Amino acid sequence: MREALVQAERTVAACTDAPVWPLADAELITALDAAHRLRERLAGVELSLVRELDARAVPTAHGASSTAVWLREHWRIGIRTAKQTVELARSLDRLPATAEALAAGTVNTEQAAVIAQALAELPALAGLETAAKAEAALIGFAAQFEPSVLRRFGERVLTHVAPDLAEEHERQALAEHEERAHAARTLTLTPDRSGRVRLAGWLDTEAAAVVTAALDPLARPGALDPARPYVRTGDGIAEDTGTDDGSRTAGHFAPEKTHDTRTAGQRRADALTEICRRVPASGELPDNGGDRPQLIVTVDYDDLARRTGAGLLDNGSTLTPGTVRRVACDAQVIPAVLGGDGQLLDLGRTRRLYTGALRRALVLRDRGCAFPGCDRPPRWCQGHHIRHWAGGGPTDLDNAVLLCGHHHRVIHHDDWHVRLGHDRRPEFIPPGYVDVARHPRRNTFHLRP
Repeated sequence: MREALVQAERTVAACTDAPVWPLADAELITALDAAHRLRERLAGVELSLVRELDARAVPTAHGASSTAVWLREHWRIGIRTAKQTVELARSLDRLPATAEALAAGTVNTEQAAVIAQALAELPALAGLETAAKAEAALIGFAAQFEPSVLRRFGERVLTHVAPDLAEEHERQALAEHEERAHAARTLTLTPDRSGRVRLAGWLDTEAAAVVTAALDPLARPGALDPARPYVRTGDGIAEDTGTDDGSRTAGHFAPEKTHDTRTAGQRRADALTEICRRVPASGELPDNGGDRPQLIVTVDYDDLARRTGAGLLDNGSTLTPGTVRRVACDAQVIPAVLGGDGQLLDLGRTRRLYTGALRRALVLRDRGCAFPGCDRPPRWCQGHHIRHWAGGGPTDLDNAVLLCGHHHRVIHHDDWHVRLGHDRRPEFIPPGYVDVARHPRRNTFHLRP
């Protein structure tokens, strides 16, 4: 191996000395891909060497307290990077298929770390056969998805290889996570001597979604003009005109007279959640991406009626069946008809503009900016007419795509084109200078496994 590595080092040195400016754009991209693939394959070799050193306890024989500490000193790297390297090396010792894929260049080190973590989190009752199937499935997904998307597939990989086992495991895990998150909720406001107050805390998934739905519209640039002072009045938030007609009020909380078992932090967390639950219902917040602030939960109607099945928030988080039923007590239920693959076939009543039910249908289908590689959520996006309104394009779901502000400008001013594929999902045709063959591309970030 040593001679091969010496020869590889010479080859890399020759590449380092070669000028890159004469390369055409396509050649530059090809060379970049080759260099990246080579780096990842060399990382596989490096990890196998670390794994062998660790197994032989060579670092401790040299006086180091651990292999990670030895790597930190030997390579002069951060301890976090050293620990991650050792952990991945040890994981690959138990995952020969992933190690082989890394050596072949079909997965990279980040993806290998995600696969290792996902397999380590499988329940004990999964068994070796199911674990092997899960590893093979994740290696296959790695050919299409970057680490953050692959991690989401890893969290639900049992649904692909052992659906019956996955349903029971997810039900138990979701209930446990939700219970722990609710018990650990807290909110603290800590003033300092400069007139500032530090806000910190933890919320469960449902409460965080409620707070986010209320705060996002006012967090947008330009939503509130900082040059115009606002005061709290009896009717809500109003502009301060410089006069005092007695309409300003000061709120206060009366001391509780009941035996409340909640901590002070829990009470503050509940108060913030309740305030933010009432504000969107008041109708006083500005529009956010073409729709009023709202908490959107998607759940199969039959499951809702049978009191089974989890609900899905528009950010991909999951709620237990019990929480979904409670939220539905004060909700507008909009019927949606989906195909077997989750394709949207129909959604209630539509309107002329991309608002209301039509926008909700668009969010349900695209789940965020549909441009390839974009991770911006629905609340940052606008509905775009695929065939322009000025050219006679209708305002309906088959002529719509959800785009963030940046990619909305890209579609209007650059040579990208968008269309709906055979499954009625958006796909984008890149300009020739990006891809000579102009192969259609899709956004895989918002996929929900």
